Amino acid sequence: MLHEAGARLSDTGSPLPLAANLRYNQLVGLDRKKAHARLVEHAVRWLRTYYRCGIILSEQYCATGEVPDVIGWKGFCRSVLVECKVSRSDFLVDAEKPFRRHPEEGMGCERFYLAPAGVIRCEELPKHWGLLELQKREVHLVVKPGRLDQRSAVALMKEMNLLLASLRRVELRIEPQSITDFLKWKNRMADYNGGALPEGIATPEQEDNSHLQPSGV
Repeated sequence: MLHEAGARLSDTGSPLPLAANLRYNQLVGLDRKKAHARLVEHAVRWLRTYYRCGIILSEQYCATGEVPDVIGWKGFCRSVLVECKVSRSDFLVDAEKPFRRHPEEGMGCERFYLAPAGVIRCEELPKHWGLLELQKREVHLVVKPGRLDQRSAVALMKEMNLLLASLRRVELRIEPQSITDFLKWKNRMADYNGGALPEGIATPEQEDNSHLQPSGV
């Protein structure tokens, strides 16, 4: 027997009342959001510790239309994308997005899906994508991504747009300072200290920042 769209069955097999059905959908939606947020947190941690990405953004909007769940950059400005999928339906819907149907338009030199174990089968992965699985609160690398750099010149500009949009958000939050003024705090500290940085503050050359190293590694 067919029921109205969105209706859920009670334990007796009859449709739930409208109010109860709405509450059910809200709870399911909240659970999915929480599950997705946990996957994003795991992806950020994995990129920072396992892939040693120095800059990581999660769920940031920009003008390009693509909103990466998580994207990080490491040496030589190599980008690593992680898309987090809670369910198979999420994974299947993702495949229909324009930048998935035309991979050359998508962000990420390397690309991964992260999902709970068993949600995505290895043979379903797009070409050159890797697979991460969350198993007992730990992220496991199941399939390594292809060694091919998947980022095109168009995608590089999209990543630049994402980074600039994110920097602008930071600047709006630290007004009346500009980002440049904010980043020059060490210069001010040196001025206050008679021309030398106070003990315990690293110089730019000593910072643990791969993007400041000439080799980019």
